[in-house]
Amino acid sequence: MEDSDQGQMPIQDLGARLRAERQNKGLTLKQLADRAGCSLSMLSKIETEQASPSLKTLHQITAALGTSILQLFREAGGQDVSLYRHGERPSVVVRRQSDQPAIYIERLSPTYAGTMLDANIHTLEPGADSGGDIRHDGEEIGYVLEGAAELCVNGEVIPLVQGDSFYFASALPHRYRNTFDGTTRILWVNTPPTF
Repeated sequence: MEDSDQGQMPIQDLGARLRAERQNKGLTLKQLADRAGCSLSMLSKIETEQASPSLKTLHQITAALGTSILQLFREAGGQDVSLYRHGERPSVVVRRQSDQPAIYIERLSPTYAGTMLDANIHTLEPGADSGGDIRHDGEEIGYVLEGAAELCVNGEVIPLVQGDSFYFASALPHRYRNTFDGTTRILWVNTPPTF
């Protein structure tokens, strides 16, 4: 997908940021792969931008590093007011394999230290999914901007369509997928920040 398709600025250095954080923690690739529950070769491909992780895998890697997706992209400073103009918001692409549908996570909220909210727009290509159950501290709320999706929380499958909203405790196992034949976009807010 080209940048102009979504009006986003893709974050090209996810792998470099993960590698820097791993090295900062004094971990080898194998140690981090073991802690995160992913293969050494997959982690190496992610760090060298040859593969994009699923959302679940990205959560596992950042948790194994003792950080979060948000902290990897922490911005300098901290301001009372922050603005991301359309076409200038940072985004990250997650997918399980390069030939599978992707999820684009577009940042709406700043990543300053001490922020209490984490707001993103998740854009799911047809058939895209989060890659398995995720669980972490906090709460989540979402609103389906367009398309349709299936949210599974604690084993309960919840069909969602445009205009639906949802809330759940993040400690419950959760995952989602696009069940629509077109693109699905969801406004997703977490507290505390986990992305």
